[in-house]
Amino acid sequence: MSIFTLGGFSEIRAGDDLATLIAEAAQSRLLDGDIIAVTSKIVSKAEGRTVLAADREQAITDETVRVVASRAHPGGLTRIVENRQGLVMAAAGVDTSNAPDGMVLLLPVDPDRSARAICSALRERTGLRLGVLVTDTAGRPWREGQTDIAIGAAGLAVLDDLRGTADASGRRLDVTVAAVADEIAGAADLIKGKTSGNPVAVVRGLGRLVGDLDTVGARALQRQSDTDMFRLGTAEARAEGYAEGFAAGRAASVAAGSAS
Repeated sequence: MSIFTLGGFSEIRAGDDLATLIAEAAQSRLLDGDIIAVTSKIVSKAEGRTVLAADREQAITDETVRVVASRAHPGGLTRIVENRQGLVMAAAGVDTSNAPDGMVLLLPVDPDRSARAICSALRERTGLRLGVLVTDTAGRPWREGQTDIAIGAAGLAVLDDLRGTADASGRRLDVTVAAVADEIAGAADLIKGKTSGNPVAVVRGLGRLVGDLDTVGARALQRQSDTDMFRLGTAEARAEGYAEGFAAGRAASVAAGSAS
């Protein structure tokens, strides 16, 4: 496997055709089976997903569908929330880094749809079987630091289901489903970096994962809250349990009063 960037891009503006810009930057270097990892920030810029920096907190609120955890700290308030895209992220993915002066960036409205549009246009332009990932930086439960993950995908498998196969010792694998799209996103970020001005990377050597354009997107990587064993922060879980216990106690008191 090899990974390389396509070089720097000029400042992306609303309405820019990313597929054309990527193809021009590639200069015929793309090969069949390549996977293109595109930083979500340039997708957001091309789609006009910007708001004034002064409206950042309101933007976070507007993009939130469920608060997972919030903590006050000397620098302000950190909110971990589920956003409109179904992602659980700090600040709903609203970001100030690499944003135009005085602006903040929102995530693409539908990252999978964005990935499909880029992938379809690149396939049509090049005649190659390509995959596209839209990536963004996220923290992880139980782990320090951040890494890039796939928030949008088109034309490639995002999960590699190894259940039913055998490991190197011949033992049956019953639970192993590799999040290959996230692994590719993290690997691509090692090359793209955060400050290099290289928002697009090409991952080569994983053509076995590239397939139909309508292959399930990155949303398949999101664990649904009803199966998430850690869907709330500690303080929020305690508060919810207390509220439920209080409500149950009141109901029992009312029932006892009625019976007497």
